[in-house]
Order: sequence, then structure tokens, then C-alpha cells
Amino acid sequence: MPNTSFKELLAPWYDAIPETPITGLTLDNRQIQPGDVFIAVQGHSLDARRFIPAAIEAGAAAVIADDGDTNGQFDVTLQNGVPVVAFPHLKSTLSEIADRFYQSPSKMIKVIGVTGTNGKTTVSQLVAQWIDLLEGKAAVMGTTGNGFLDALEPALNTTGSALDIQQQLAAFNHQGATHVAMEVSSHGLVQDRVKAVAFDAAIFTNLSRDHLDYHGTMEAYAEAKLRLFTHYGSPVSVINVDDPVGANWVSNMPEAVAVSLLEDNVLQHQGRKLWLTSVDYATSGVTISFDSSWGAGQFTAPLVGEFNVMNLLVSLTTLLGLGYEKETLMAAASKLQAVIGRMEVFHRADKPMLVVDYAHTPDALEKALMALRRHCDGKLWCIFGCGGDRDTGKRPMMADIAERLADVAILTDDNPRSESPEAIVADMLKGMVDPDQAIILHDRAEACGYAFENASEKDVILVAGKGHEDYQVLASGTVHYSDRETVRRLLEEEA
Repeated sequence: MPNTSFKELLAPWYDAIPETPITGLTLDNRQIQPGDVFIAVQGHSLDARRFIPAAIEAGAAAVIADDGDTNGQFDVTLQNGVPVVAFPHLKSTLSEIADRFYQSPSKMIKVIGVTGTNGKTTVSQLVAQWIDLLEGKAAVMGTTGNGFLDALEPALNTTGSALDIQQQLAAFNHQGATHVAMEVSSHGLVQDRVKAVAFDAAIFTNLSRDHLDYHGTMEAYAEAKLRLFTHYGSPVSVINVDDPVGANWVSNMPEAVAVSLLEDNVLQHQGRKLWLTSVDYATSGVTISFDSSWGAGQFTAPLVGEFNVMNLLVSLTTLLGLGYEKETLMAAASKLQAVIGRMEVFHRADKPMLVVDYAHTPDALEKALMALRRHCDGKLWCIFGCGGDRDTGKRPMMADIAERLADVAILTDDNPRSESPEAIVADMLKGMVDPDQAIILHDRAEACGYAFENASEKDVILVAGKGHEDYQVLASGTVHYSDRETVRRLLEEEA
């Protein structure tokens, strides 16, 4: 834990501060340890400044608080002998304060930022796996947790608070990490949570409808993602140019590396590039041939689906950009593994193939179904739901996609939260041409069981929306539930 003084910590911004020794930073007054600095942020729903007296009573050595009504002026007062600094624009400066306290950990290890609507978790974990296979030591930060791949700890958000990020990076550095692959959400970018992170590489996977309840428009959502490439000076930028947003960006980014499944999409790019030349799909995975600014190559990896081909290619390209040898990367590819809950295959001889995927947006569901059609010799089943208290506009869109691309659509509950599950399904049914053909089973385990019992051994059943999650959020509260456990149980019961 760094030991410094309060004056030294805030020296770049304001110097009329006591030399008080400090030993930690926290945003939560309930976690105060003697010697900590309590950072009191004024949020939308909670003003943490009202907890300043409690933090001081718990042993806080100093307090940094949103400036409130000081009109952008710094100010220091003493409360029970403890210095309280009114700090203008605190939220947007928090990353830099934490970076200074933890002695710039992102400059000690290589940090790879991954942004996009879908694929962030898969790409970050593929990059980390590849590095581990080549004798590095990579950690990940994102949706499925933070830590090294064999010991992930749950994360509350895709991108944590500005303070959490710097603290986590410092911990990884202390634990000997050589690299960190970090999912970077649009919220995290807009809210400056990664403002002081020194990224060595930045990856754009794709952009499709999501988080419009926060950003308002697709243009604002895209602009948020673009910040990773325009505000951080990353030496390596890897862009999926099959996505129209990525293609537009790269036209103004000659230094970026363009990646595509089609050679025509990269021909005009003046900078480095990598593109698919052929792919073979099998139930055991994919064999990919490519050409690039680093030369041509071929490798096999045990992942399924076309979008995983892109995930593999952007991961490969990033590591090439970071200086890894092409032949070494290709040789290690066969040892890569599917990410839990991301197109994760569960299969046993003479039974339908079950695939658990996190797809919870229209684009992700469409891609998952199209990808699985290539692996399906019988009927393609789709079990999916939509979250409550979230973007209602995507509900009919997802039902339309399931009706068009699957042979059998089963509508079930996702995380209904405070909304009526029946009302959510009613919204979904509005997107279907023939809603009477849809099967409605609100209980997810029952929906999986129904599909498994009625599918043939040549069928493929996609269970979409929950992926790695092991909970379900109902109006009555959060309960334990896992699609992965349900699917495993179905296969074991038939064994």
C-alpha cells in the first residue's frame, strides 16, 4: 500500500494542504480504515458528502469532496481536525488522483483496452489466454470478473470506478502481471473512469444497439466508444472495419490496423491490415487462413461461429501489433478455449448440441443464430428473454430475429426486475409475424428442459441472454440461477 502525504497527493491541483500522512483511498465511508482518504462524490442519486462526519469518526485522515457551491474554487476546511478539501470537477479528476496515489500502475504493465457492444469479454480473454500460452502473465478486467483467468473475482460493472481500476492495476502489478486486458465500457469512457490509464493497445469489436437508455442516440453511443482511440494515444489501435462505424473511424486513422473478414474492406486502408482469406467450420472449431501486413498464415482454434472468427482475428492482430511473432501465435492457437457463457458448447453423443451465450442485444442474438446455423444439420432452437427496466425498443427486434433465424423460438424470462414478465413477453410478441407459433415458458429451466426433450440429436439449442451469470433478478429479489448449470444437469440426467 503506498504511503504518502495528503499534500503530496494533491500537489498538481492545489498546494495549500496539510502534510497529513495517508495510507489509502476509498469512496465508501463504511470501508474506512484509519489513515484513509474518504472521497465524497456527489452522484445522481446519492450525495456522499453527507457521510463525511461518519468517515471522520471511522478514522479518515483526510477528505476530498465535490466542491458543491464553491464555483470551481478549491477550499480547505477542518472538521474535528481533519482536512476536508472542496475539489472542483472531482469525478473527472478521480482517475488521475488514484493514478498518482498508486504510482501510475498502468505504466508498469501493458494494458490492452477492448471496447464495442459485443465481443469485449471474449476478445479480452482470448488475448489473455494467448499471452499466458506464450509465457506471459495476463490478467483481465471486465464483465465476467477481474483477476487472472484461473481465479476471477466477480465485478459489479464491466468497467469499475476510477478508483477501483487504479487499485486493481496496482494489485496486478504487485502480483507480477505482464499484461492486463481490460473491457472498457461506454459508461466508463464518458464518466472518465479510465482517464489516467496508459493503454498500450486499443481494440474496437463492433457497435450495435445497446445502452440507449443512457446515451440517448446511437451517435452519442458511438462517440463514447471513439474516445478510447482519440483521447489516450495508444500506440496500437485495432479496428473491425466490417462494422460500418469502424470503417468510418479508420478512414481518419491511418495509424490504426484494419481487420476484416473480406479483403475488399481493407484494400483502401493506407496503414497496416489483416484479413481473412478462408475459413472452415467444424463442430470442433474453426480453421482460419489469413493474409496481413505481417504475412499470411493459418491456424485452428476450438471456437464456433463466424463472429468468433473476427474475435480471434482482432486478438491475433493486437498481439502482432504488440510485437509477438506470428508463427508462435499460430502454434499456440489450438490451445485457446471458449470463454464461459460465450458460445459455450455442451454436447454428448446422440443428444442435441446445447450452446449457452450471453447474447442479450438484437445484434448479438442475430450473430449467434447465424453462426450456429453453420453447425446445425437439424432444427435450430432459440431460448431467449429480455430484461425488465431496460431499453424496451429492443424487445420486438429480438423476437423478430428469433422468428426469422431460428426454427423454434421459446420466449422466457431474462431478468424481469420490477416489470411484469407477461408485459415483457407481450412487448416481444409485437415483433413477430406469427406470434402464435412462439412457445412461452417463463421459467428458464423449464424452457431448457422442454427444448432438450423435444429436439433431435441433429438439432442445436441456443440458450441466450444470461451466459456466465449465475443469478436472476426478479421483482422479489435476486435468486440463484445458471443456464450453464441447467444445461449440464440435462445432459447428466440423460447420461
